[in-house]
Amino acid sequence: MDKTATTDNLVITAIGEDRPGIINALSKMVLEQKGNILDSRMTVLGGEFAILLLVSGKWDTIARLETTLPKYQDKLELTILTKRTTKRAAKVQYLPYHVEVISIDHPGIVHQVADFFSSRQINVEEMNTSSQHAPHTGTPMFVLNMVLGVPQKESITQLRESFLDFCDEQSLDGLLEPIK
Repeated sequence: MDKTATTDNLVITAIGEDRPGIINALSKMVLEQKGNILDSRMTVLGGEFAILLLVSGKWDTIARLETTLPKYQDKLELTILTKRTTKRAAKVQYLPYHVEVISIDHPGIVHQVADFFSSRQINVEEMNTSSQHAPHTGTPMFVLNMVLGVPQKESITQLRESFLDFCDEQSLDGLLEPIK
């Protein structure tokens, strides 16, 4: 097998105190090693910046990134982890759906919603949550957004009805709709 003709993938996770220049430094290092950023997620959580990168490249590019990035943790003031991965198989038997849940903030919302879908063998592809204060009242509110991979064999009508019943029981405002 000719290793130079194929590409490998590497997931890079980095976290550190939020400040300007983190994305610039990491993307420069990936580019200098001839890597290509295919996918990324970045956010500020409290005072920390967190980033996930999916990088592709020839086998030697990925090997250089695996050895180079951890050496720069102190210089970049980041905790960096790397892990090789494979391309994700196409999921043609799944339908993409969006879930939004809004509620007065209280412990357990993420677990309850995740358990609802997990118990039905529905995969959570992405999830974002945030806390904010309601306008006018200042009540702490929790917002959860998910992207699901719903098996095609699943009855969407029954799933939606069960989900809305679940939301009513948990005092959550919920929405389940297809992604177009």
